[in-house]
Amino acid sequence: MATDTLDEEVAALADMEPKRRSGAKKLLLFLILPLFILGGGGAALYVSGMLDGLLGGGEEPVEADAEPHAYVPGIFYEVPDILVNLSDDGGRSTVLKISISLELESEEARVQVEQWLPRIIDNFQIYLRELSLNDLRGSAGLHRLREELLRRVSLAAGTDQIRDVLFREMLLQ
Repeated sequence: MATDTLDEEVAALADMEPKRRSGAKKLLLFLILPLFILGGGGAALYVSGMLDGLLGGGEEPVEADAEPHAYVPGIFYEVPDILVNLSDDGGRSTVLKISISLELESEEARVQVEQWLPRIIDNFQIYLRELSLNDLRGSAGLHRLREELLRRVSLAAGTDQIRDVLFREMLLQ
């Protein structure tokens, strides 16, 4: 009889094993998987900015009496033309003639630029002589040139009131 009872217990345990596995699969399928899907979808909505209106983020409300911000042009200062030989790429020599205007915030900035103009031109010439023809190709090359000249003029003049470097003329020969 003890053997019969043992056989019955083994059979009962064997019957319970698949039920446990089935319960784990149901738990995974109906509880954990939807949580991952909802969490991933929520994260995607948050990162894309679609929830900003609901969560209070995004643009600040515009007051009815607020005036739109209009761009006020600064003072333009024309730097004397610069003529340099570009770095030799092993071929023939290339000459760059460049005419630049600086957009300044105020009259005070114009005074500082005029005071430091010899140093500004020197910094420009040193930088321009190291460039090659390939450095100036395309809009990306001109953008890098503009950013570097803006950085150099701001450092040389000792002011952050220089808004932009504008190219009036650029001639490569």
